[in-house]
Amino acid sequence: MSPADGGGEAGEAVAAYKDLLQRVLDNRPSGTRGRIAQALGKNRSFVSHITNPAYATPIPAQHIETLFEICHFSPEERRQFLELYARAHPRRVPALKETKRMRAHVIYLPDLGDAERNQDLDRLVGDFVQRLTRLVEG
Repeated sequence: MSPADGGGEAGEAVAAYKDLLQRVLDNRPSGTRGRIAQALGKNRSFVSHITNPAYATPIPAQHIETLFEICHFSPEERRQFLELYARAHPRRVPALKETKRMRAHVIYLPDLGDAERNQDLDRLVGDFVQRLTRLVEG
């Protein structure tokens, strides 16, 4: 990495936890990145960007618990990831809820006949579910 793309110590620290995440993802079934995108209410390119060690873009702290849940991190992988994340972002260590569990729920939506419109609808539904969940959880 070069300084222009987040190289240096900070970029290397971000790359370290992303490298661990990428190793975990490589050992998971195909479609895991798609499930992450759906759970986050984001598109797949966002997930590819935040999981690629070549990009210095940090993973937002609010997404870490979802990543742990969907990727089925082992306790050791979770500990290592949080250690590396804390090293990269000492002021942004996420406050994780140990008991919170995620579950999958399939919803069938109409095909709007346009990939971009379908993505917009998927994102809208994902955002709605996230907001509704936050409201219900208090």
